Amino acid sequence: MESINLVKSNTWFIAGPANENQETINAVRQKEGIIRVTAKDFPRGEIELNVTIIPSETNDGIPKNLSADSGFVTIIYKSTQLIKLQAREGNPEGTGCIHGGSHPMTDLPASPNSFTTLKIPWKNFRQDGLVDGRLLNIHNLCKFNFVNYKPISGALLEIKSVIIQN
Repeated sequence: MESINLVKSNTWFIAGPANENQETINAVRQKEGIIRVTAKDFPRGEIELNVTIIPSETNDGIPKNLSADSGFVTIIYKSTQLIKLQAREGNPEGTGCIHGGSHPMTDLPASPNSFTTLKIPWKNFRQDGLVDGRLLNIHNLCKFNFVNYKPISGALLEIKSVIIQN
């Protein structure tokens, strides 16, 4: 079964009080093979790092229909704070991602001292992260958002790989 590593293959986008901009994040990604985001001093608002599943030069993309055999996403990361991983689904027209509102999500626990590998089953992605929330539709997966809702000065997120079992 083929896998996709979004760190290697796709452009990443950033919003919020981070030291790095989109150009910096992608230059480091291409040179060092890692995504690195640092919160500004006294950050206000959330930091949102995102990547489309199908490569796109914009912060929106066409949804991917993953195989029914796809069971998980594997992420290798290091973070000084809890990160919410949102899985954004495609819009009803199939032309882009759903923006705003609530989304299936799961937690990436803080791992400040070393890189952690998490193999996250698709069934862990539930609406608003609730145990009884609606399940993610993997046949309409548009992008991932890595969100730090309450960043503190200097908070660091590094991602070595985001591998989707296709």
